[in-house]
Amino acid sequence: MAGWYGGVPPREKLMMCGPASLTDAELLAIFLRTGLPGLHVIQMAEDLIDEFGSLYNLMSADYVTFCAKKGLGDSKYTQLQAVSEIVTRSFYKHLSEKNAMLSPEVTQRYLQNILSHREREIFLVMFLDNQYHVIHSEEMFMGTIDSVEIHPREIVRKALTVNAAALILAHNHPSGKAEPSRCDRLITTQVIRACRLLGICVLDHLVIGHGECVSFAERGWI
Repeated sequence: MAGWYGGVPPREKLMMCGPASLTDAELLAIFLRTGLPGLHVIQMAEDLIDEFGSLYNLMSADYVTFCAKKGLGDSKYTQLQAVSEIVTRSFYKHLSEKNAMLSPEVTQRYLQNILSHREREIFLVMFLDNQYHVIHSEEMFMGTIDSVEIHPREIVRKALTVNAAALILAHNHPSGKAEPSRCDRLITTQVIRACRLLGICVLDHLVIGHGECVSFAERGWI
């Protein structure tokens, strides 16, 4: 494994330089802890990432696929799922206490964590109070691998139920490419118009891909 043998082990590197300094293989090696007979944990981590195609694919693999790999199993799978859930809950806690518009990177990471690995299109709505704190988050519509039917009236009805003053819309593209389609822009306009009638503001629409995110607000479309 180029760059590690004779260098600084991952744990020590993390302590000295911070987690962002580690490669994907080094981060995975810390999680795996041990390798296999005749196979160093770093090399094992690299092999797994190569086999799955990316660290993202490894982390989002289903139970059967994950546990079929030598050196992985129930214990590692449940640990990884627990880590993912901890991350999701910590982001949501932050968003419920802070102004979401002041922490767009936290919002995007939260949505990436829950939507980027889904095999079908999911349309999620985050409902915010007048201080832009998240008061409710709900996956409102589920579609196919390349489309999802959205009903603006249902979004407005839910917003009134939870007494929301603003919304952040989000959906994923299972293809991995986050570039919004013409249909994405059209439905966004329809939701904005429906909400405007009742004084509810749509702050953003985020399209989630694999490791990428497009913000309508950042592009000036909202």
